[in-house]
Amino acid sequence: MSRKSRILQPEYSYHVTVRCNNREFRLTKLECRQVLVYAIKKAIEKYNFKLYGLCIMSNHIHYLPYKT
Repeated sequence: MSRKSRILQPEYSYHVTVRCNNREFRLTKLECRQVLVYAIKKAIEKYNFKLYGLCIMSNHIHYLPYKT
Protein backbone atom coordinates (compact mmCIF):
# COMPACT_ATOMS: atom_id res chain seq x y z
CA MET A 1 0.00 0.00 0.00
CA SER A 2 1.40 3.38 -0.94
CA ARG A 3 1.45 6.41 1.30
CA LYS A 4 -0.82 9.40 0.89
CA SER A 5 0.37 12.19 -1.38
CA ARG A 6 2.02 15.04 0.44
CA ILE A 7 0.38 18.42 0.40
CA LEU A 8 2.92 20.98 -0.76
CA GLN A 9 2.27 24.45 0.57
CA PRO A 10 2.95 27.51 -1.61
CA GLU A 11 5.77 29.79 -0.45
CA TYR A 12 7.59 26.91 1.30
CA SER A 13 10.89 25.25 0.46
CA TYR A 14 11.52 21.54 0.95
CA HIS A 15 14.57 19.31 1.33
CA VAL A 16 14.19 16.27 -0.92
CA THR A 17 16.49 13.25 -0.90
CA VAL A 18 16.32 10.48 -3.49
CA ARG A 19 18.58 7.46 -3.58
CA CYS A 20 19.33 4.75 -6.12
CA ASN A 21 17.74 1.33 -5.77
CA ASN A 22 19.58 -1.00 -3.40
CA ARG A 23 21.90 1.90 -2.53
CA GLU A 24 23.89 1.12 -5.66
CA PHE A 25 26.37 3.65 -7.05
CA ARG A 26 24.61 4.45 -10.34
CA LEU A 27 25.33 8.17 -10.67
CA THR A 28 29.07 7.95 -11.17
CA LYS A 29 29.08 8.65 -14.93
CA LEU A 30 28.66 12.17 -16.27
CA GLU A 31 26.02 11.00 -18.75
CA CYS A 32 23.84 9.66 -15.92
CA ARG A 33 24.09 12.95 -14.07
CA GLN A 34 23.21 14.89 -17.22
CA VAL A 35 20.07 12.79 -17.73
CA LEU A 36 19.09 13.46 -14.13
CA VAL A 37 19.55 17.22 -14.54
CA TYR A 38 17.52 17.12 -17.77
CA ALA A 39 14.68 15.29 -15.97
CA ILE A 40 14.71 17.86 -13.16
CA LYS A 41 14.53 20.70 -15.71
CA LYS A 42 11.51 19.05 -17.31
CA ALA A 43 9.87 18.67 -13.87
CA ILE A 44 10.46 22.37 -13.17
CA GLU A 45 8.66 23.26 -16.41
CA LYS A 46 5.78 20.87 -15.73
CA TYR A 47 5.21 21.57 -12.02
CA ASN A 48 6.30 25.22 -11.84
CA PHE A 49 8.73 25.33 -8.93
CA LYS A 50 12.10 26.97 -8.33
CA LEU A 51 15.22 24.99 -7.52
CA TYR A 52 17.49 26.60 -4.91
CA GLY A 53 20.08 23.86 -4.64
CA LEU A 54 21.07 20.53 -6.15
CA CYS A 55 23.72 18.09 -4.94
CA ILE A 56 24.29 14.91 -6.93
CA MET A 57 26.25 12.22 -5.11
CA SER A 58 27.23 8.84 -6.56
CA ASN A 59 24.23 7.00 -5.09
CA HIS A 60 21.77 9.72 -4.05
CA ILE A 61 20.76 13.32 -4.64
CA HIS A 62 19.61 16.24 -2.51
CA TYR A 63 17.65 19.16 -3.85
CA LEU A 64 15.87 22.18 -2.45
CA PRO A 65 12.74 23.08 -4.40
CA TYR A 66 10.61 26.11 -3.60
CA LYS A 67 6.89 25.83 -4.36
CA THR A 68 5.52 29.02 -5.94
